[in-house]
Amino acid sequence: MAKQEELVFGIHAVKALIENAPERFIELWLLKGREDDRLMPIINLAQQYGIPAQMASRKVLDDKSEGDQHQGVVARVKPGKVFTEADLDDILAEAAGKDQAPFLLILDGVTDPHNLGACLRNADAAGVQAIIVPKDNAARLSAIVRKVAVGAAEAVPLVQVTNLSRTMKALQQMGVWIIGTAGETETCLYDVKLAGPMALVMGAEGKGMRRLTRENCDQLVKLPMAGSVSSLNVSVATGICLFEIVRQRLTV
Repeated sequence: MAKQEELVFGIHAVKALIENAPERFIELWLLKGREDDRLMPIINLAQQYGIPAQMASRKVLDDKSEGDQHQGVVARVKPGKVFTEADLDDILAEAAGKDQAPFLLILDGVTDPHNLGACLRNADAAGVQAIIVPKDNAARLSAIVRKVAVGAAEAVPLVQVTNLSRTMKALQQMGVWIIGTAGETETCLYDVKLAGPMALVMGAEGKGMRRLTRENCDQLVKLPMAGSVSSLNVSVATGICLFEIVRQRLTV
């Protein structure tokens, strides 16, 4: 496939993309013989926006999605916008215009696309304005990420930055408090005030945050672990931390 094209598959991912950017669609394949309640909204949207759609066998869809769970729908689309440092100010300005304090998620070296997709889903549900990732050594938006995110990839900007430490310092100069997660700290997540302008940093699977990222955090916290397991999956831990921030914001 040419670099100017991407694949998107999965019911929620394709439906969200049609609703948000129908102009990006080049072609749409639907599972032959399946016109149930889950697929019909996509069929109707495709007809509404004039998106070329054709019925295909399960083998064809399996081949196009490289064996992943396509749920009966695969799309060929033009690549979406890549958000960079230059876009972050606009994202925060838009939030300020809605009287929203900065609420950001920083992922340092999360390379598993399933984890990135789950983090996008968590971020969307919690009201995060953007996810910030380093340009290198991090998962990118892909068909798998979009499918796992079930539409959140179209709602939450994924901002790629060339220098994560520099971006964190710039956020601190804007008054954003940066809290990082680290199992070795003695401070519990639930003992910290998290209600103001906030950026949560989650480290890579297994390795945690890099040294410079850790040093640029304003505070480190940990989740209380009562059992024999020493850590949680990064997307699970992200969800817990994000919604503790949400809880505290709602009680202010």
